[in-house]
Amino acid sequence: MALSKVNFNSMNVTPAASKAIKFNSSNNGLETGDLGGALVLISEQTASSSANISFTSGIDSTYKEYIFKFIDIHPSANATFNFNMSVDGGSNYNVAKTTTMFNAFHNEADDNNDLGYRAGQDEAQSTGLAQITDDINTDNDVSAVGTFHLFNPASTTFVKHYMATTQHYHNNAFSMNAFSAGYGNTTSAVDAIQFKMSSGNIDAGTIKMYGVS
Repeated sequence: MALSKVNFNSMNVTPAASKAIKFNSSNNGLETGDLGGALVLISEQTASSSANISFTSGIDSTYKEYIFKFIDIHPSANATFNFNMSVDGGSNYNVAKTTTMFNAFHNEADDNNDLGYRAGQDEAQSTGLAQITDDINTDNDVSAVGTFHLFNPASTTFVKHYMATTQHYHNNAFSMNAFSAGYGNTTSAVDAIQFKMSSGNIDAGTIKMYGVS
């Protein structure tokens, strides 16, 4: 019996680009699609002496988790890097937050290190900015990097949990690793998030927003 041949170049495979083969929802065949756990880049913004970086679209019920990646955040003044949430598309960033924070540091001389809770850097039902780094200074080679997770922001049942881990070069001599977490105390859908320095501008840096499929 002769085999039938298909010319691959005559097939339109564009809809299946970057997709995986998986079982369909009826478990009686195969289909292409995204595998669970994949990061989908939604948008990115790069600062240039920016007062803030705000994401006012793309945060909705499409994903149960959103991840923000901070890449070489550099301030215009000695300041901490912070965030706030909005339930009205970014008209107001004033969600009440209860948070916790601890950090670890170690210096280049290997004679100063610590791991501990930072009681002065947490929030108790504050509607202002919530801290996600320690002080970042303005030397040319200083920057902060990190990851911020926002969970199920479209829920109208539960509060809005977040977790963040950041790392930056502190006072020209320290590795500073900060861990922060908490919740926005609202059952309204969070649909915008803003990142901002405690003073001055975000002089440079990129933030990428991903959905977790």
